[in-house]
Amino acid sequence: MTSELKQQLVHYLFQAEITITEQQQQQLVGLVAMLNKWNKAYNLTSVRDPMQMLVRHIMDSVVVSKHLNGQRFIDVGTGPGLPGLPLAIINPDKEFVLLDSLGKRIRFQKQVQFELGIHNVTSVESRVEAYQDEQGFDGVLSRAFASVQDMLNWCHHLPKSDGVFYALKGQLTDDELAQLPEGFDVIETIDLKVPALDEQRHLLKIIKS
Repeated sequence: MTSELKQQLVHYLFQAEITITEQQQQQLVGLVAMLNKWNKAYNLTSVRDPMQMLVRHIMDSVVVSKHLNGQRFIDVGTGPGLPGLPLAIINPDKEFVLLDSLGKRIRFQKQVQFELGIHNVTSVESRVEAYQDEQGFDGVLSRAFASVQDMLNWCHHLPKSDGVFYALKGQLTDDELAQLPEGFDVIETIDLKVPALDEQRHLLKIIKS
């Protein structure tokens, strides 16, 4: 199965025009294998098939990489570490804090870091509104929030003054964009193309105005 996953990953990366090292490819495949293994006991994701995990979790995360600016990022409501872990694997020069309120997800992330040798990630068990960071982040990532409005209300204290919110969304509605809290501006809306995924994906870049 691992060699099939690797082959498929290489194909998808080529389609997405993403170039990474052999070691990073192995780490991404290792992440899928661990997610698949732990999922049976811990129910970390509703996606059961490793080939689908490759598309829906790995590629869905790494296509965001080229849009990230800065050095320090926080992934809020990261679940089993998405998009934070795949992004950390292919950006070893950047730092990632992965925040989730469920202990089993944090345990999984720490085991992944240990087994796959990922050294630029800090996993924190906390609710986002309770988490404080004195430095502030260049980027606040979120893939799991129900609405952009909630994300901004709960995470407003996390970025630096010139930091950016990166909201990963499926379909975008005008209503949702119209309900942005005061004091925030969308600076860019990016259509993301995920290989082998026939669904809409968008990245919203938002700043404090």
